[in-house]
Formats: sequence, structure tokens, C-alpha cells
Amino acid sequence: MPKSVLELDMHRNIVGGSPEELRKAIKNAANLRIFTSFKHNEHIDTASDNDEMIREVSDFPATYLIDDKWACGMMTLRQPVTLPDRFGDRASMSFFMYNENGLQACARPYLDGNGYIECTDEPPVDPFKNDKDEKPMIHMHDIDSVDDSKNSNIRNFIYDFYSYNFLVQDDWTEVLAHDENGNVISGSAQALDEASTAGCEIKVAISGICDSMCDKTQKIKHELFIETGPHYYYSETGFMVVETRPFVRVRPQIPMSYKKGNWDFGWAIARSDGHVAGLFYDPYTLKVRKTYSKHAMRWFVRKK
Repeated sequence: MPKSVLELDMHRNIVGGSPEELRKAIKNAANLRIFTSFKHNEHIDTASDNDEMIREVSDFPATYLIDDKWACGMMTLRQPVTLPDRFGDRASMSFFMYNENGLQACARPYLDGNGYIECTDEPPVDPFKNDKDEKPMIHMHDIDSVDDSKNSNIRNFIYDFYSYNFLVQDDWTEVLAHDENGNVISGSAQALDEASTAGCEIKVAISGICDSMCDKTQKIKHELFIETGPHYYYSETGFMVVETRPFVRVRPQIPMSYKKGNWDFGWAIARSDGHVAGLFYDPYTLKVRKTYSKHAMRWFVRKK
């Protein structure tokens, strides 16, 4: 069962658990979900009379551990929605990012061909909507934003949720660790094969995956934790090949934030000999870049 490891109040003061507990779980490849609470007419539609409290629990499939002293989670599969009944006006990814101290950010690469998609049907009637003018979001505090309306925008902000609860599913077991050249530090690729063949899930922690986005003075130790889809074990040469789920690369720093030019998104092929092949989309042009690099990695399995 998931457990709470860190809880913050509306002002992002720690009221339960600790950042150290969260970092320890993330380092062990724990899955992360974050609970927040807010009122409909303070966050969704400020012109509404509905002050109903909404409890949101979202998944953060990609997690980062920065320099062993800062944790961050990212949503990677979310489309923008307008609660309670429709998607947002523009098709895009909603790459929300939550830092361990409650600082938030969002990057949106648009997917609609640089224009709006016309609705063919009338949207459903919103029972919470009224004809009054919208009011400012009193709990929203913008830090900075960059709007490139053609292809993407980014925003760093704090929203004062009534509560934050960091929930982890800490049931992964490390079965292999190796350096960037595939030299085994602990475990074995054979253990990965046995787990994969038995139908287990595999998660990989890739060290330095964002190094290419930094100059020498910006580089900081970091690990990305991401689940994988297909697994391929070469039974004679004895190494594992996996394709990751999609993730966002962001130039590592404490705290994590989006800046123009410091992020992209895509997939990776990781091998247990240290080889990583990346396929990343430039969010400003949607052009694809293929990369090839060597990385130290740690591999985890979870039984279904």
C-alpha cells in the first residue's frame, strides 16, 4: 500500500514526514503520487459560486533525485483538462513538475498543429458556471513564465493548495547496478532477465541523463527514475535492452524549474552495458533529436 512520507500545509510548512523520507524512497525507485486539495471557484473557475473542495491525486511517473539531496516528480502523460467535464482548448502535454518543497512548474508543448481545434458539438452545460466575471486566483503566485504561443509555454509558480501529501509505493528491489561502461557493481543482468521473463516490471535509474543540457559549470549529480515498456534480453551476450516510458529532461538544479531552452521530452533505449539511445523532441519546433551516450544505471524490479 502507498504510504505518506511528506505532508505540507497551505504555506508549504512540513506537518508530517520529512524530505529525507521522500528522498530515500525516490532513491529506492518508489512510485510517487501527490495528493492536493483546492476549491472549485478558487482554482478551476473563479466566476463560479461553487466552493466545493476538490481532492486531487496525481501520478508522477518520472522522478528525479538531485545530488542525493533534492527530490522532484513530473507528470508525463497528462493532457490539460477543464473540470468537471472537458479537455482544455488546445491539445498539449501538461508536464507538471512538483518539487519536494511545493514549488511547482508546468511545460506545455502543443500538439495541435499550431492552431485551435474547432469543436463540432456544443460543450456540455457547466452546472457550476455563472455569468459573473472571473476573479483573480487568490492562491496563485507566479514566479515567471515564457509563452511561445506557436509551440509551447512554460510557467513556474506556487499554488497554495490547502494541503500537499507525498505518497510513495516503495516496493521495488534493486537487482543490478553498473557504471557507464557496463562494469557490474552489484547484481546481474541475468537477474533482470529472470524477473522480466516472469512478467515483472522493470524500472531504471539513469545517472546524468541531462548532462548534455549543461555546460561544465552547470553539471550536477542526478538520477532519473523511469519505468520501462518492452524488455529484450540477449541470451548469449548477456545484456538487457529496454525502452523507457516517456519522460521530460530538465537541466538539473535545486529547486528544479523550467527555463526556455533547458528542457525537452522523449524516450530512451537503455542497455545494461551502459549504452543509452535517446529520442527527444525539441518543444519549440517538435523536431526530433537522436542521442547516443554512456551512463551508469541502477535497475529495479517489482513483482506483479
